[in-house]
Amino acid sequence: MDIEKSLFDNLQEFFGFDTFKGDQEAIITNVLNKKDTFVIMPTGGGKSICYQLPALMSQGTAIVISPLIALMKNQVDQLRAFGGSDSIAHFLNSSLTKSDIARVKDDVVSGKTKLLYVAPESLGKEDNIQFLRNITVSFVAVDEAHCISEWGHDFRPEYRKIRQVINGIGAGIPIIALTATATPKVQSDIRKNLQMNDATLFKSSFNRTNLYYEVRPKRDVVKEIVRFIRNNAGKTGIVYCLSRKKVEEIAEVLNINGIKALPYHAGLDAKVRAETQDKFLMEDVEVIVATIAFGMGIDKPDVRFVIHHDIPKSMEGYYQETGRAGRDGGEGVCVAFYSEKDIEKLTKFMKDKPVAEREIGTQILKEVIDYSESAVCRRKQILHYFGESFDETGCNNMCDNCRSTRTYLDAEAPILQVLGFIKEQGDKFDDHHVINVLMGQNNQPVSSYKHDTHPLFGAGKEQGVIYWKSVIRQAELADFIKKDIDHYGLLILTESGSKYLLNPYPMKFVLNKPFEAGESSGTAMGLVNPNDSALDTALLQLLKDLRKKIAKQKSLPPFVIFQDPSLDEMCTHYPITIDELKQIHGVGSGKAVKFGAPFAELIRKYVDDNGIDRPQDLVIKSTANRSALKVSIIQNIDRKIGLDDIASSKGISYEDMLREVESIVNSGTKLNISYFVDEMIDQDRQDEVYEYFLSADIDTVKSALDELGEADYTYEEIQLMRIKFMSELGN
Repeated sequence: MDIEKSLFDNLQEFFGFDTFKGDQEAIITNVLNKKDTFVIMPTGGGKSICYQLPALMSQGTAIVISPLIALMKNQVDQLRAFGGSDSIAHFLNSSLTKSDIARVKDDVVSGKTKLLYVAPESLGKEDNIQFLRNITVSFVAVDEAHCISEWGHDFRPEYRKIRQVINGIGAGIPIIALTATATPKVQSDIRKNLQMNDATLFKSSFNRTNLYYEVRPKRDVVKEIVRFIRNNAGKTGIVYCLSRKKVEEIAEVLNINGIKALPYHAGLDAKVRAETQDKFLMEDVEVIVATIAFGMGIDKPDVRFVIHHDIPKSMEGYYQETGRAGRDGGEGVCVAFYSEKDIEKLTKFMKDKPVAEREIGTQILKEVIDYSESAVCRRKQILHYFGESFDETGCNNMCDNCRSTRTYLDAEAPILQVLGFIKEQGDKFDDHHVINVLMGQNNQPVSSYKHDTHPLFGAGKEQGVIYWKSVIRQAELADFIKKDIDHYGLLILTESGSKYLLNPYPMKFVLNKPFEAGESSGTAMGLVNPNDSALDTALLQLLKDLRKKIAKQKSLPPFVIFQDPSLDEMCTHYPITIDELKQIHGVGSGKAVKFGAPFAELIRKYVDDNGIDRPQDLVIKSTANRSALKVSIIQNIDRKIGLDDIASSKGISYEDMLREVESIVNSGTKLNISYFVDEMIDQDRQDEVYEYFLSADIDTVKSALDELGEADYTYEEIQLMRIKFMSELGN
């Protein structure tokens, strides 16, 4: 049989795909050739097909070991839909009745079942071992294989018995181990424990280019989360919390604020958890608020955001949880809230654990702290953790650190001090000890090694702790030093570090910012206080209904009247006069006069009916200088001077110029830029874009570009046409 032809035929027949992703074809061929296979592939990379397709093509039944009932159910449902038969895939776990188990075993024995999903606890039961000895097992797939390692973020002791059980079922059964997250240490543990040192390794890049990473200080965290989700209305997302209590609390606050959310944690009834999962998949709810019990193996491609209310316990956990966003390659925003109080809580959780386990937990947690506090590209840090080198220019500003203004330090001298100390003293000290020496902190470990008399003692006090944390973190990212996680995170001088000591050269490092993060002030039930700038969702709905009604009367798209950010701001400031409306961002004098009266009247009535205490001041958004720039731009456009020439004369970029013009138009000032547009875009293309905005539900430049095609239009052309459209119809 031509394996390649058969592979593609089966891929098309069972899954409806024409091509394989990445290493899928090579992995499947390896499994079909009965070879042990080790797959490290990020979430969304298509791991499941790597064992599902060869199972469907092989004689006998593949055993898939999976840690979660929810994951099994999800995959079995999908396979039954693909295969057109309920017998093609089954699971054996504690949720089944005796009659269910008998039916499953009958289907397996009769050869109808190609994949049998088993929890590791069920696999080890003597009656299941006896049963599996008497069937043809094509291979064993160990999904979420990182659960084997105590260095992994989701260690499960039952996973360490898998090899022993497989040996008890039969000799020579091939294994495919799969995980989305594995540091070099975890990889080594998996190979060793499953006795698959000769397995072919397939390792994909961990870089998820479409994900945006951000870490925020944990202040007013609930209000921040509500605001974020309201600003992303209509998008689905997950909010992760460490405790069940916090899950319930946040879910309640979101619902009270008009966001459809459900809680998910291990303390809920299995039936409730299954229903919650189905509602999320079917988009009956927008947001799931969950502990880490939710999400493993959930194949929802269009999760648009993942928020961590609490910083996770490990980088593996963080990577896997954020990896649930944007699996379809589309937008995926990952925001984590960080505070030192969270770290204190996590440290307290570990204090009653055995010493070895506590030490491992401490080292894993230190990586999360370094990641959160560092000003270096987030993506570079994540990939470094998984043993992958990355040039941060490839981040394309897809993290908060790359987008922010950064302060740099001349790193050559401090690197030499740190590397020299490690070389001289040996690989016996962690980063805290080295920093304590440099800062002149005479604690017991420092004095016991007589480092209080070392020439470097106190030499770095003037620069401060943040400075030295920045240096050591980036020396590690530059591969000059590495942390020995097996031995309490001791710093080891690498070959590259030794070379740098011999032949130093100038380097620039980014200085970490002070991370002043206070704990959330708690969550008040009910609508978040409007004076604190969170949205009054009841008013927002009334304003949207009014906007829709006026838009219909005037035969205009709703966004031409007022855009969503303007309505949002009305819901925090409650303007009740035309003059107050003029101060709302994106309204301005023209729009306030043309459309404002019914909105001001509606808000005034709403405020009176609900006894709302309005903020006394409406913040004026523009400074005097920016106002002067706007006046000058309006005057130059009236004189029909090209926008590129105006930009040049004002010393700003063409992109910034378009943003200024857009801001003027959004505020209600009518500008005639036809003279410039006519030079840039021919009439037929103008008509096409105009037609799009007339009928569009979404008015963004990106949505227009997606619809009309990047091959035919540039971003600036669409932006220009949108400005012309808004000016002519809205002002």
